[in-house]
Amino acid sequence: MDKKNKGKFSSFEEDLLNMQKILDDLESSELTLEEMIEKYRIGVELAKKCKKKLDEAETEIKKISS
Repeated sequence: MDKKNKGKFSSFEEDLLNMQKILDDLESSELTLEEMIEKYRIGVELAKKCKKKLDEAETEIKKISS
């Protein structure tokens, strides 16, 4: 695996871990409403970022397979 791809996958995994942390924080109910909204906003952005990376990976796999 080259450095370019390693960075992509590492970032993807880090984003997933960050989303899990946000979910844990939201479930803890120790946050204020404003903090919960901000965490939710960040989680949505991370989910969009991960979806884009998954779509790119799917496209790359299809190119390799055809």
